[in-house]
Order: sequence, then structure tokens, then C-alpha cells
Amino acid sequence: MAACSAPTLLPSAVDVWRHAIEGIPADKPPCRYLTPAKWAALREAAIDFCDRYGAEAHRLGWTASQLFGVHPQHGTLRVDGCGAMMINGRKATGVDAAGVQLSNQTAHRDKPGQETGPPIWEFAAKAKAP
Repeated sequence: MAACSAPTLLPSAVDVWRHAIEGIPADKPPCRYLTPAKWAALREAAIDFCDRYGAEAHRLGWTASQLFGVHPQHGTLRVDGCGAMMINGRKATGVDAAGVQLSNQTAHRDKPGQETGPPIWEFAAKAKAP
């Protein structure tokens, strides 16, 4: 009789997103020209999004880059490469297949010609590399 091994529990994509964002200290902005206060607001809004809307966003097919991406060379300085949660530091008020609602505006997922960059945690890791 073969031994039965216990199933391995893998973290959900949302858990990975949240953990990666939490891994960047609130007082250490990962992007040049990003103030500590602005980074703290972006980070807090991103963590809040993961907790409140992350599972629904993942179910709707949102990717880490579409939500937390930054421009590959310029980080948050170039918002044309930023994901929905890396633009203004506002907490989300909803999510659907087309966009993330941020109080009185919507960050749309599919803007013609826009390409989001890597998730901010990958950008931060690359910036730290020698």
C-alpha cells in the first residue's frame, strides 16, 4: 500500500501580492522621487485592496502588473506604466472586470497602448541588486 502524503497548501495569488507589498517597508520608498509619505499611502491602499478586493480581482483575471505594476525604468514617476493601485494612494471602493474604483475615479484595466511594468516588489528587488 502506497503512503499517502498530505496535500501541500500553496498560498493564493492574493496572499503572494499582500506579502510582497508588506515586504517593502513603509518608510523606504522603492522608487526614486517617491516620498516616504506617498509610498506609505500607496502601500496602505494596496494592502487594503488585497484584503478587501483581492480575491474578486484575481477571480476577474486581474494580474499583479495590472494592479501593482510600475514603469520598468522610472517606477511611479511615469504613471503611464503603473497599475491601478500604484497611481494615487487612494483606497479602492470596488473592482469589476473593467476597472478599480478609487472614490471618484476609475483606474481602467485595458487602456489602448498602455503596458504596465513589473509589480512594484520586482522593481524594488531589481533596484536593490548590485
